[in-house]
Amino acid sequence: MTASITRRRTGKKPRAAVVGAIAVTGALLLTGCGDQRDKTNTTRGATTAPLFSMLPKKIQSAGVIKVGSDINYPPVEFKKDGQVVGLDPDLAAAMGKVLGVKFEFNNAGFDTLLTGLRANRYDIAMSAMTDNKGRQDGVNPDNGKKVGPGVDFVDYFTAGVSIYTRKGDDQGIKTWDELCGKKIVVQRATVSHDLAKAQSKTCEEKKKGKISIEAFGNDTEAQTRLRGGGGDAGASDFPVAAYAVKTSGGGNDFEIVGEQVEAAPYGIAVAKGNTELRDALRQALAFIIANGEYDKIIAKWGVQDGAVLKAIVNGGK
Repeated sequence: MTASITRRRTGKKPRAAVVGAIAVTGALLLTGCGDQRDKTNTTRGATTAPLFSMLPKKIQSAGVIKVGSDINYPPVEFKKDGQVVGLDPDLAAAMGKVLGVKFEFNNAGFDTLLTGLRANRYDIAMSAMTDNKGRQDGVNPDNGKKVGPGVDFVDYFTAGVSIYTRKGDDQGIKTWDELCGKKIVVQRATVSHDLAKAQSKTCEEKKKGKISIEAFGNDTEAQTRLRGGGGDAGASDFPVAAYAVKTSGGGNDFEIVGEQVEAAPYGIAVAKGNTELRDALRQALAFIIANGEYDKIIAKWGVQDGAVLKAIVNGGK
């Protein structure tokens, strides 16, 4: 992929736009979804959650959306005091309130999430997963071959990829071109991994020496390797890299170098054909954007630059 400087949010939503969005959402509830206040249906959640009726009957009955997630990616999702916390769990909880169901996070390796979704182990995958055409179409990024039916994404955040190094030891690295001949640590099957492999080919073509890439099952392992001197740099999504810089070693372990690149949406992955669930999730996201809950959660985790202004499907390129 061709690197591009991340797109930044242009500013707060105008008050009139927020009011209008709430009005539109309210109209949707009273028409397309039905006025829940007049219903006598006592199915779990139906009398209290405005978007419950949009969900597939199976999920209505279960009262749970099973989520596949790599729960080791702070601040997006991680465990603290035995509880799953982070940006994704908070957004899921807010969406769950308007859908009338709970989101149940199940831990798995990032590179197994879409396989697990295809095998029906989860209803969705929500794990800082970049929405791109390859995943939409079920194509292996390494060889371009079809490996599955692909997924649809409900896009809820925007993030680029950042390079980070040991603090005070950036070795002059500011761009991806300056990684030629060096060693990078990344999480396996991520956009950072794909970028490193693509850049390594470019380095070889320029006869600057390929990049030595060491890929790990999760980002924490990659950080540990770099901290111990096992690489020259690491790469990760900007929110994750920024969180590591802020917290690891009390802020003394790492520093971000250069600009983030490849700005792209994070998406909630839903199996192709499961349009009922996909559309319910999109409307739930639109609802919490309109009522302001989304902005509160984004601000809580300090990632306002990645906030989206509306809920869309398959916005990744």
